[in-house]
Amino acid sequence: MRLTWDQVFAWRLRRQYVEPRAASVSEIVARLCGVQAQVTSAAEMAVALRSSVPEAGALVGALNDGTLIKTWAMRGTLHALTPDLAAACLSLLASARTWEKPAWERNFGASPAEVAALTEELRRVLDGSVLTREELVDALLADPAFHRLGEQLRSGWGALLKPLAWQGAICHGPAQGTKITFANPAQLIKDWPGLPEPDAAASLAITAYLGAYGPATPETFDAWLSRGSLRKTVLRRWFSELGDTLVEVEVEGRHGYVLSEHLDELAATKPTKSVHLLGGFDQYVLGPGTGDTVLLPGDHRAKVSRTAGWISPIVVAGGRIVGTRELADDAIAVSMFDGAPLPKKGLKAAVDHLGAVLGRDALTVRAA
Repeated sequence: MRLTWDQVFAWRLRRQYVEPRAASVSEIVARLCGVQAQVTSAAEMAVALRSSVPEAGALVGALNDGTLIKTWAMRGTLHALTPDLAAACLSLLASARTWEKPAWERNFGASPAEVAALTEELRRVLDGSVLTREELVDALLADPAFHRLGEQLRSGWGALLKPLAWQGAICHGPAQGTKITFANPAQLIKDWPGLPEPDAAASLAITAYLGAYGPATPETFDAWLSRGSLRKTVLRRWFSELGDTLVEVEVEGRHGYVLSEHLDELAATKPTKSVHLLGGFDQYVLGPGTGDTVLLPGDHRAKVSRTAGWISPIVVAGGRIVGTRELADDAIAVSMFDGAPLPKKGLKAAVDHLGAVLGRDALTVRAA
């Protein structure tokens, strides 16, 4: 079946609750396959913009009560996820065993044997406890075997803790003021299923991803999940084993997979001219990746994917990324690509919605 990108983008906007919106935080996070939470305010924004009744702090509330989990997941970045999808994605990430590769040891200084020992000790230290980073590191360094890893363990980037998270041994707990905490997900998260075997996890992770970001290829899924770390033969086998659950489609010369159950809906989708103002680190661009030149023109990628991994707030029109935006006092400064004029229709509604999410009624918009 042949489709157009205008159809695909309109379908994705609906599937990702950009329009129409949803009522439940967990429903939104599940549909998006997690929300990047390196910056908590950005994660809250992603959820609030998709909520029919935006509520300040709703995401953090769901994390604090154990409904959602915050952990290092896709691409090694912090995400808020539902427990079942978190377990599936962590299982696939762990199956890549990236910490056993020589390059990882060179970069982060721990051997595979040390990571294994650290994982075992971490489970003991966190048994029944929720610890701040300082408390956790002090407890681990009480064992002389880990003394040389002290600098990496104290690092805010958490490089040494990521393989432990991928194995389901650690996740973030409720913050204590400005301090982050860590816990054992099996003891903190409601309905924590434990990590399934990778072959069992693949079906849930792949179908969830395609349900929000399809049509997509195995390579696109892998780039989203692990930055291309999974074995290609295994990745293709996982897709193949889904059989009739998936169907291959063509979108203006590009081939990819969608869920068979979504094919008729996608084919019937009409293009949209709607305008939306999304936040930084939004899943609308992170799901397909900033390298998708149909969604984000390649010559404008640097305006969205900036230094130090920062992802700018974006302007979306007709499902395509057409500019970036900044909040300056009581005005939204919009920078349209290629000097294009501000959209004439739909922009005011987008500004009003953003103002409602921010609790600011008098927002105006101007060209930057």
